[in-house]
Amino acid sequence: MKLVLATFLELVGWRDIRSPSPRSAPAGRGRIVCRHLKFPAAGFAEGASKKIKRIASCSLSQRERLGVWERLAENFIRPLFALLLLLAIVLPTRSAHSATLRIEITPKVSGENLQPASFRYQTSAGETFSITRVSYLVSEFALQRNDGSWLEISNSVAWLDHEQNRNSIRLENIPVGEFRAVRFLVGLNTNLNHADAAQFPAAHPLNPNVNGLHWSWQGGYIFLALEGLWRNSSGALDGWAYHLARDTNAVRITLAAPLEITNETKVEMDFDLAALLNAPRSLSFSKDGSSTHSRDGDPISAALVKNFPGAFRVHRITQLSETEIAVAQPQPLYLPAKYTPYEFQMSATFPIPDLPRDNPLLVERVELGKKLFFDKRVSINNAQSCADCHLPEKAFADNRRTARGAEGKFGPRNSMPLFNLAWKKEFFWDGRANSLRAQVLEPIQNPLEMHQSLTNLVVKLRATSALTPALSPGEREKRSQSLGKPTAVFSSTDVKQNKSRQRLSPLPAGEGQGEGERVGEQNGQQNYPALFTAAFGSPEVTAEKISLALENYLLTLTSFNAKFDRVVRGEETFTAAEQRGFELFSTEYDPRRGQFGADCFHCHGGPLFQSQAFANNGSDGAFTDIGREKVTRKASDRGKFSVPSLRNVEVTAPYMHDGRFRTLEDVIRHYSTGIPRSATLDPNLAKHPDGGVPLSAADKNALVAFLKTLTDTKFAAGKN
Repeated sequence: MKLVLATFLELVGWRDIRSPSPRSAPAGRGRIVCRHLKFPAAGFAEGASKKIKRIASCSLSQRERLGVWERLAENFIRPLFALLLLLAIVLPTRSAHSATLRIEITPKVSGENLQPASFRYQTSAGETFSITRVSYLVSEFALQRNDGSWLEISNSVAWLDHEQNRNSIRLENIPVGEFRAVRFLVGLNTNLNHADAAQFPAAHPLNPNVNGLHWSWQGGYIFLALEGLWRNSSGALDGWAYHLARDTNAVRITLAAPLEITNETKVEMDFDLAALLNAPRSLSFSKDGSSTHSRDGDPISAALVKNFPGAFRVHRITQLSETEIAVAQPQPLYLPAKYTPYEFQMSATFPIPDLPRDNPLLVERVELGKKLFFDKRVSINNAQSCADCHLPEKAFADNRRTARGAEGKFGPRNSMPLFNLAWKKEFFWDGRANSLRAQVLEPIQNPLEMHQSLTNLVVKLRATSALTPALSPGEREKRSQSLGKPTAVFSSTDVKQNKSRQRLSPLPAGEGQGEGERVGEQNGQQNYPALFTAAFGSPEVTAEKISLALENYLLTLTSFNAKFDRVVRGEETFTAAEQRGFELFSTEYDPRRGQFGADCFHCHGGPLFQSQAFANNGSDGAFTDIGREKVTRKASDRGKFSVPSLRNVEVTAPYMHDGRFRTLEDVIRHYSTGIPRSATLDPNLAKHPDGGVPLSAADKNALVAFLKTLTDTKFAAGKN
């Protein structure tokens, strides 16, 4: 109750909430600072003490208008919000007569569970096909009462994706009682569909970084992405991709469902893809086409809209157990008594990232992570740091084809660039690490890379806290003039491996007093226990804390100020070649409908120019490196690798997972003429002609010109 009242008083202005005490935000993640817009980043605030703002460079008139709103917020809206917050906390969050409804939708084919990537399905025309992606948006859920009226459930929107195991939505505060039907929208209403996508919180289903369905620069969402492969009349593999979008193609589904809602109720539904593709209007890849982007008059999208109502049915209604209801809430790890929140910087056009709640961004922790990243002691022979394979001037990539380890051995894959990692979910080319803290420890231990045990690394870092005895003024003078033996105390391991550091520099005035002096800040040696104390509240050095510090630092490496961004902001303009390249990049290749673009945006769309997916991009027909399959053990993932961002692509050569291409021209040539077909080739590539998308020499040059507008020079300038 004290916390509730304190929060209330802060909000009404009795204490300035914008200047919190160091303990006011224990679970916060620093402040989000976004350029070019100014508004609260909703969703990051998980309490009054977690305030994250987007800061803009506004014109004077804009600032004046903002000032009016700020005064209004200060004098009226803020106190009103505080009162509502107080009531919301003091009063029960859910009345005794409300419940939770969980709706679970499972994709099926003719009543059977979907088997991804399996060529076991046929169209009504007898074409054999597979389904590799089922991803869609549902919203506007409502329940019909027994009197025929409808209970509209506000803020009910979900992104469902079969491959990501996202198949349900929880609807809170539903009145206990009986209902006879449920309805929802496949897609979004006009307002939601055209809302600013950058406003949605990190875990919100409409955050583009979550769903991968936002239609990039032209705006709006894809309501349904249905993709796979099929065998054409000659028996060769081809790709198909049905993307249903646009306001007029949102479909309302109504299903009879006698419901008695109690505490926690679950409704299980089936989404039959065979019905969607066949009844009442059947679709044929060869006759109707293998792709749609829902342009006006498109017959495929019209058929899908017609077929949708018959594709859903209620399968079962059950009550949830207490175990299914429980939800874990992560708490911050090793939070020190005093800390400084770090200002995380990003573009206002970027989706809000899901920063780790248990590892908040702190200045002290970021600083420690940076020192570790550039310290060669992380390798077995003190010869290599993380930065030796991830060069800042190369956007933290490497110019070698594959990574070279501390002992001169080469690994099988190219070093990936390290920026905008806050928006990624899996790491490494094959995605074997599901967090940055897990990723950073692997290269340290890998025999082909740094080849150092974590135990040995911890010992080396602990040894940096060695003390020399306090020095008298006479001893200080004598030492300053001496060029003899070193007086510092090192561990035997440190002396053996760091001979060049043994001689100490003369001490600056004022040092060497009191209980002892810390050795090592000169000549590149850090006092790591002191740094760990500042970052974690204890001098204890552990492998876990090393990983958390490195994760903190790497999350701060953001890139959002290339020429492209300045063009978007109206500060610069494209050349004719760059403009043509952007048009090619953002336009699909679909001759049937008069579209002759390069079709790059499917895999590299949105402001991040990256996808969360893993894809087989046609690098090989037969695979010496099976990629993602080694992690998932699924044959359908053979030859799939992480889809990287194209930001800074000009400086991150060589390209692909094995560094096979030296230039951007080589890469474009591959996508134009060099793609072999295979069973796992991405459908958005497989639908193109043999070899790839045909492009003229002028268009290839234009694409290169556009890609170079994605270069951010902040890293080369040392602003990292």
